[in-house]
Amino acid sequence: MTEKAKTSEPQADPAVSVVGPYDGETIVLGATRMRVLEDGSHTGHRLAIAESVLAPHTQGPPQHRHGQHDEGFYVLSGTVRFTVGDEDYDAAAGTLVMVPPGTPHTFANLTDQPAVMLSTFTPDLYVQYFRDLQEVLASGQPLTPQANIDTMSRYATQPATDLA
Repeated sequence: MTEKAKTSEPQADPAVSVVGPYDGETIVLGATRMRVLEDGSHTGHRLAIAESVLAPHTQGPPQHRHGQHDEGFYVLSGTVRFTVGDEDYDAAAGTLVMVPPGTPHTFANLTDQPAVMLSTFTPDLYVQYFRDLQEVLASGQPLTPQANIDTMSRYATQPATDLA
């Protein structure tokens, strides 16, 4: 068999990523705990996926717009309030919210129970934003609104100041 034929055969151990229920990178941002299930390294940077647990009465980020990626949110448990422009949507478990680039949005858990959601980022650009925020907190610096805006700007994201 030629070398070329060998490389075109199916691999015995394909490059499949399996992340178990207690695996993945954990990022803690105040009252929100995120578990990165796919950071883009197994998808050619086309897709990243994270599970987030929002503590009760957790406000999300300021309303913002992404310039280069879609963001999806699938609510696994609890209820998450999504604000898109000037519209509010209370998304219960089983609800999918897809936010295309340029759309102003934010989210919060206004309830007395934790809420869990699965988020997608296509492409994976925004995962590093969360890592950077965690570094700010780990360094002992306060996570001021300006520090958040500065970090967002590195990932083609800006606050939706016209809605503030």
